[in-house]
Amino acid sequence: MYDIAIVGLGPAGATLARLLNRNFHVVVIDKKRSDGKGFHKPCGGLLALDAQKAISQFDLTLPKDVLVDPQIFAVRSIDLKTGIIRHYQRFYINLDRYKFDLWLKSLIPDNVDIFEDSECTRIEYYNGSYNLQLVCSGETKDITAKYIVGADGANSIVRRFLYPHKKIRSYIAIQQWFPEKNLNPFYSCVFDPENTDCYSWAISKDGYFIFGGAYPKNNCHMRFENQKKRLKEWGFCLEEVQKTECCLVLRPSMLNDFCTGKDNAFLIGEAAGFISPSSLEGISSAINSAYYLSEVLNANEVNPCFAYHKKTFKLRLKLYFKILKCPFMYFPPLRRFVMTTGINSINIIKNINE
Repeated sequence: MYDIAIVGLGPAGATLARLLNRNFHVVVIDKKRSDGKGFHKPCGGLLALDAQKAISQFDLTLPKDVLVDPQIFAVRSIDLKTGIIRHYQRFYINLDRYKFDLWLKSLIPDNVDIFEDSECTRIEYYNGSYNLQLVCSGETKDITAKYIVGADGANSIVRRFLYPHKKIRSYIAIQQWFPEKNLNPFYSCVFDPENTDCYSWAISKDGYFIFGGAYPKNNCHMRFENQKKRLKEWGFCLEEVQKTECCLVLRPSMLNDFCTGKDNAFLIGEAAGFISPSSLEGISSAINSAYYLSEVLNANEVNPCFAYHKKTFKLRLKLYFKILKCPFMYFPPLRRFVMTTGINSINIIKNINE
């Protein structure tokens, strides 16, 4: 019998497990394995400013083995429909997402029980407690907890249990790894309305070149391959696929898409819909929502679900404003206007000796 069961050990679940009072009996269920095998979260692996700020509030510093080369300070934005290219200054940290998750996991205190290579397959609510069935390295286990926390991302089993009829706009994120053959490493953001109304990315990373994007579920693989063909014409080196990754990603479109939980069950991070609809950045919201929930649970609030919902108000409002920002990025006429005028863009100076 546990006090708190956390499903998922990405930035949200790891942050919550680290911040909970040690008098709680806590268990975490995680798909990943510490040996590098098994589940890897498909992710471009760029730490945005909001995520850097979320980490810095805990006075944490990133270990150097989490970082990868190169560190890039400008993003090349490409509109395939109009052919317009603009460069914008950005302050991302290029990192290995899997090692980043393992680092956050290493900060969890020893009193927390961690089941790795595990998946929650069934949830039942009975007599004021939650009964969870797990598959751990092929074996079935059953645990019980007073509180349950869904930190299990876009396809959260906890959210589906709490809100079986809740539908949030979602896409399939697909990315592939290739040997780095580009003369100059770079990071690109690609807009291609013929294949997706979201965006795609291309990132140089430790001798590899990653290309990926978020696509409507209908014919998502065909859209991905179509986009690859178009980008090869732009000089992208997309040959010799090393591996392919894909996952579901949420993209909230209204304020009601953010759901924080009920009946002593809580949702944090992307499981709650806390992800930017404009950039798909979710690490900052994962860390911040986990912090808010830890404050509520550590304070033994009488109505913890209400208290947590209240604490996340500013976060929900911030993400809602990003929904309002989306037309400037994704509505083709507005994007064409912004990119044509060059607002906030930078000029790339070529070395005449190259």
